[in-house]
Amino acid sequence: MRDSKLKSLDYEISILHRRASFNRKFADLDRSAYLLLYQMSVLGKIGVKALADEFRLDVSTISRQTTALEDKGYVTRTPDPDDGRASYFELTELGKRKLEEAQAYRLSRFKQVFQDWAEEDLDKFIQYLEIVNRTYID
Repeated sequence: MRDSKLKSLDYEISILHRRASFNRKFADLDRSAYLLLYQMSVLGKIGVKALADEFRLDVSTISRQTTALEDKGYVTRTPDPDDGRASYFELTELGKRKLEEAQAYRLSRFKQVFQDWAEEDLDKFIQYLEIVNRTYID
C-alpha cells in the first residue's frame, strides 16, 4: 500500500513541478538560474563552493551555471583577493530585476492556486514541503 502512495506522490510532485515552472516569458531564466539568483539575493556576495554546498552540486556544475548567468549580465564575478583561483558572484541590477519579475509572476500564480485555502492548511503545506526539502538528499 505504501508503494502506491509513493507512486502517487511522485506523480503529483512531477505535475506540481511542471505547472509551477516558468512560461516562455521567462525562457532565459530557467529553474536552476532562478534558484541561483534567489540564493544570491538572500546571501549576497557568495563563492562557487558555497553555492555548490548549498545546492549539493559539483563545483563544476555551479561554475557553468554562474558563467551562463554572468554572460547574460545577471551576475558579476569578483576575484577573491586571497585566492586568485576563486571568485565571488553578486547580482547585478539586471539580475535583481529579472529575479523580481520572475518572483512576481510565480507569486501571482501561487496566489491564484492557494486563494481558497485556509491559512492553517497553507501553513501545514509549507511546513511539510520544508521538511521534505531539508531531508531529501540526492
